[in-house]
Amino acid sequence: MSNTAPILLNGEWKAAQHSETFTAQNPITQEALPGSYPVSTWEDCDAALTAAAAAADELAPTSSGQIAQFLRRFADLMEQHRESLGQLASRESGLPAEHRLAGREMDRTTDQIRQAADAAEQRSWKQISIETKRDLRSMLAPIGPVAIFSPNNFPFSWNTLSGGDFASAIAAGNPVIAIANSAAPGTTQALAELAFQAAQAAELPAAMVQLLYRLNHEDGKRLVADPRLGATAFTGSTAAGLALKAAADQAGKPIYVSLSSVNPLVFLPGAIREHGEQLVNRYSNVCLKGTGQFCTQPGLAIVIDGEASQRFIAAITAKFNAATPGTLGSQKTLDNLVQQINVLKQAGGKVISDAGQAPGAGFSHPNTLFQVSGADFLASPQALQTEAFGNTALFVVCQDVAEAKSVIDALHGQLAGGIYSSTDGSDAAAYNELAPRLRRKVGRFMNDKMPNGMPVSIGMVHGGPFPASGHPGFTSVGIPHALRRFAMLQSYDQVRPAHLPEELKNKNPTGNLWRNINGTWTTADIPAD
Repeated sequence: MSNTAPILLNGEWKAAQHSETFTAQNPITQEALPGSYPVSTWEDCDAALTAAAAAADELAPTSSGQIAQFLRRFADLMEQHRESLGQLASRESGLPAEHRLAGREMDRTTDQIRQAADAAEQRSWKQISIETKRDLRSMLAPIGPVAIFSPNNFPFSWNTLSGGDFASAIAAGNPVIAIANSAAPGTTQALAELAFQAAQAAELPAAMVQLLYRLNHEDGKRLVADPRLGATAFTGSTAAGLALKAAADQAGKPIYVSLSSVNPLVFLPGAIREHGEQLVNRYSNVCLKGTGQFCTQPGLAIVIDGEASQRFIAAITAKFNAATPGTLGSQKTLDNLVQQINVLKQAGGKVISDAGQAPGAGFSHPNTLFQVSGADFLASPQALQTEAFGNTALFVVCQDVAEAKSVIDALHGQLAGGIYSSTDGSDAAAYNELAPRLRRKVGRFMNDKMPNGMPVSIGMVHGGPFPASGHPGFTSVGIPHALRRFAMLQSYDQVRPAHLPEELKNKNPTGNLWRNINGTWTTADIPAD
């Protein structure tokens, strides 16, 4: 009997129609982990799309309460299995199980799922609008089946079966076709088992949650362009994301991509004078934490040249040299990092860290710190803002504020960025020149703060101008705003009351649902004529 893992298709765990199989690796020991996983052919994709489309039709009368019930039950089940899930995810990712995975990340993930449940139940995310004089009514409604591709740097909070994209797509009322990250197939399978159990308990359609482990490139592009699909969410490599985006764009299908961000930080001279040692520790720790495998890692730092700035860079270099390199999540992550570092070198980046550091465990690379002048950066701005996803960072040393302005102007879109400035006002003029320019480049702008640490809250934006994300008007973190990616705006023009969705009827369906009625936000019913 084959030991190839089954896929979850239309409510059944069944053998995949596959062309080949793959195995996951332990990043620390570099050994293959037990079990093999199928690379599905188009037959599986076609069946999943058909089932998901039927589930979307079946969901139309389904109450938001059932979806909320599903999400809350799923969060409960994850917490009940936190230790076993943490151990499994640790073997596949190399990340520590107890404190990181089964601890902080599990708590963040289940909190996000429960926030999504609340949003589904409350329905305020639908942005309901009613004009009684014209009898025009509109709201956001489910877009249809959603395909999700995810990274492996956060095995739970960004997983295709438990991350923010999953929680948002489900809360918006859409079935999900999850494509596992190839480095985390076992973790994703375990999460799918719990999600399917929770969906059954909530009496949701059989194909509400489906799982495939891997597709070839052509089938992936065909999937995101299929007419039966509502939208796609992708977080991962730029090359893969752009290939999927091109296919989806050509077919006119929404795709929300998160591709590349170096999250620039500007350290102004007064801030370095006031808090130099503290900033050295903070910046070094953030760049090397988790082996730099964070989409918010501040991979580019801008300083104004001077003795204090040079000492600042030298102290950070010493921190990079002294720290034992961490473990990267997979052989592919290591290969990509090496390739990205070579791009920086070829563009003129000067390595100032020592390659002779103590070796890290498993898939690892020496902590690598680059330095370039502002003029060198401006000569090759695209190459020198290549995201080196890992324990790597680049310092851009500008001659003056005017050159720093030019460097910021040459940046592409970023997820996050910020400025450290003095408290005595000595950096005020420089700040006022640089801040408006950096503000336009980033989704999340900060003062005196590192970009790590991203609470799931209504005020959070995890997006930004391309290529940080595919559209600057959306966020992948922050409930309820993240749900809007997986919705379509629907208008009802002089539709009979009996044919309206309950949210658009004269009587408020919950008694506390906020609706914009004739220009005023209110929870009141619309009085009968």
